[in-house]
Amino acid sequence: MTRRATTPTGDAPPRRALVVACYELGRPPHGVALAAAALSRAGWSVRAVDLSVDRLDDDAVHGADAVAIAVPMHTALRLGAAVGRRVRAARPGIPIVYFGSYAPLNEAYLRACGADAVVAGECESALVDAMAGRTPAAPVSLSRARLPVPRRDVLPPLSRYAKLVDAGGRQRLAGYTEATRGCLHMCRHCPIPPIYGGRLVPVDRDVVLADIAQQIAAGAEHISFGDPDFWCGPGHAMRILRDMHDRWPGVSFDATIKIEHLLRHAALLPELRRLGCAFVVSAVEAVDDRVLAKLAKGHTRADVDRALALAREAGVPVRPTFVPFTPWIDLPGLLDLLDFIESRDLVGAVDPVQLTVRLLVPPGSLLADEPEMGPVDAERLTHVWTHRDERVDALQRRAEAIVAAGGDYAAVRAAYYQAAGVALPPLRPPERIAPRMTEPWFC
Repeated sequence: MTRRATTPTGDAPPRRALVVACYELGRPPHGVALAAAALSRAGWSVRAVDLSVDRLDDDAVHGADAVAIAVPMHTALRLGAAVGRRVRAARPGIPIVYFGSYAPLNEAYLRACGADAVVAGECESALVDAMAGRTPAAPVSLSRARLPVPRRDVLPPLSRYAKLVDAGGRQRLAGYTEATRGCLHMCRHCPIPPIYGGRLVPVDRDVVLADIAQQIAAGAEHISFGDPDFWCGPGHAMRILRDMHDRWPGVSFDATIKIEHLLRHAALLPELRRLGCAFVVSAVEAVDDRVLAKLAKGHTRADVDRALALAREAGVPVRPTFVPFTPWIDLPGLLDLLDFIESRDLVGAVDPVQLTVRLLVPPGSLLADEPEMGPVDAERLTHVWTHRDERVDALQRRAEAIVAAGGDYAAVRAAYYQAAGVALPPLRPPERIAPRMTEPWFC
């Protein structure tokens, strides 16, 4: 790095850091709150801007001595690149640092957008160095360090983020935290394995509980645990839940848990419910065993059925996520997915957007060497793939447009059947409507 931030001496005012969140699906941006805490601990004055609920004004850009841009997901990457270009044009001399899973996977692109450094993993120390103009030791660090309690006071209030809609239809303010980082698994479509390589890093329990406490003090009645998989470390996770329930018995929670962990730790499901679990998100992704094998999900269609039955018996609602559109599915397979959802009474637990998701294969993905994958599209920042049946790609675009226009499950379902040229059967109303967030999570 060649640009340097001025280091304060004596009574000089602290350096001013601007930390930008670009898009995190309605969640209070945890990574930005952590970055703000780490920078504050190092003596910086921090301003945070979340572009999902606020705009980035010129005063924020011109008032900063260095800028950090969070890119934990693909959409944030594309929006963050535009922010970097804007900052570099306005402030040619200040450090710009990108952090998050998608940063090192797209380093060349981000450097062309003005980045001086990209960091990911356990990157808070490297982020502080880079913001001060010092070259980080490595773009990806997996060395565990004690994290600070995230700074929530620099973010917008919880009322501006997604809320829980409980079983009675009441909306409740929701907080967000993470008990672990990384993941033990190597699902091939996930952006975590290229960064963590199958490693899990627990966050100190007192730090997690302090983060929960400050959000409950700010009005949260529900906490979303955003760990890539909450039961990669079930002992750690359950200790946090027990402590949380003891202190705040009326606060509910949700978490993301793999199908194989729901099976392996099924004995914990009744306790999960007793401790206040509103629902579990599980990345089912597909119900075609060939597709599941390609994605290395670690479960089969039969496993999904067993996990759903166990969770239902324990009273734990499951909200599955899907990636319906891949190179390895066909139109009959897509109709089979709908039949699976409906025959298991999951219509009330599936957000319509889940029926639109197309497999994303970013640079560095473990799927990049599949023969169906073309080169990286410089505009879309993903390996290009085209389905052998043009009707599948056309259906994906149509489904996406329906949901963007406010269409529901029934409308997307009708498009599926129309594309397959099959008569539309009647849709039975769901018997159960699972609690949900007002903006759906993805995993």
